[in-house]
Amino acid sequence: MEWSEEGIILATRPHGEAAAIIDVLTRGHGRHAGLVRGGNARRLRSVIEPGNQVHVRWRARLADHLGTFTVEPVFNRAAALIGDPLKLAGLTSACALAQLSLPERAPHPAVYDSLGLLLDMMAGLDEWGALLVRWELGLLETLGFGLDLSKCAATGSPEALVYVSPRTGRAVSRTAGEPYQDRLLPLPPFLLGAQMAAEPPTRREVDDGLALTGFFLSRYLLEPQGKKMPPARYRLRERLGKSPKNLPR
Repeated sequence: MEWSEEGIILATRPHGEAAAIIDVLTRGHGRHAGLVRGGNARRLRSVIEPGNQVHVRWRARLADHLGTFTVEPVFNRAAALIGDPLKLAGLTSACALAQLSLPERAPHPAVYDSLGLLLDMMAGLDEWGALLVRWELGLLETLGFGLDLSKCAATGSPEALVYVSPRTGRAVSRTAGEPYQDRLLPLPPFLLGAQMAAEPPTRREVDDGLALTGFFLSRYLLEPQGKKMPPARYRLRERLGKSPKNLPR
């Protein structure tokens, strides 16, 4: 068995003294794990960092075997962001979430394309936090758990949507949700397009967005598999909260 394709490194862990096991996301073969011989050596260690674009060749005797990868660098995103700890935390968080959420060896071309676009845009933008929240919403939708933020679940009106029901994943208007606001999740305006050309979202609004997506990612994608939100995402939220500027858009 053999195939080759470009992909994005999602995760790397040592295997023995010299090798490493990587998870790589490809367009045609989905999230795929494999052994990289010499992956723990200096020459390859920087190549197989999460977020990096690589060309991989996978070989195995049988399709259900772990198999081995040979890896060639295409673009070292991690090195490009090494001087910006906040952006590097965003990159690591997105890759870790994809690694935990996506089923192995099931192609999801839309997730692959959107993740590559997100990581590339993060490198060139100062305001990228809202893009990350929208990517997480897209991940939920692609895997069959999209939220309905188009109209109020109680009244059917598209006006004054400020909450999301944690039970249904549907938007709730200010008037309908006010008596139950302590049980509802805040819906930041930038997810409704209300701030597309206005000021960047505030720290609170982007953090509300991450809290919203995090709730449903945990409930629908991670907890059913016995998994927890990756530590990289908690570290990202901590760094965002300490940022002296408005949170990235």
